[in-house]
Amino acid sequence: MGRTLDEVMADLPVERRQVVEARTTELLQEVEGLRALRALADRSQEQIADALGIKQPSVHKIERQADLYLSTLRRFVEAAGGTLELRVTLPGKGTIHLTGIGDLHS
Repeated sequence: MGRTLDEVMADLPVERRQVVEARTTELLQEVEGLRALRALADRSQEQIADALGIKQPSVHKIERQADLYLSTLRRFVEAAGGTLELRVTLPGKGTIHLTGIGDLHS
């Protein structure tokens, strides 16, 4: 008979379990695409469309696009209840937060 995930995790050395748990947290913080983001936010395409003032088929189209204007991405994220932050990592300079990019009000 197979073992449960909890049983397998309990049998791991503490250090290994910590590595697995840290990687699990990283993966849960990553989503692939806007459709996954919308699902994570528990929003339907219709709800996003209403918030954006567009029709549902337009939301479907936005979710399928590989290349978006940052202003469109920002509006979509905000319609899902989130905020968009842009970060740039430069060698020797660390992480820099870009502000005002894609903001139609600045």
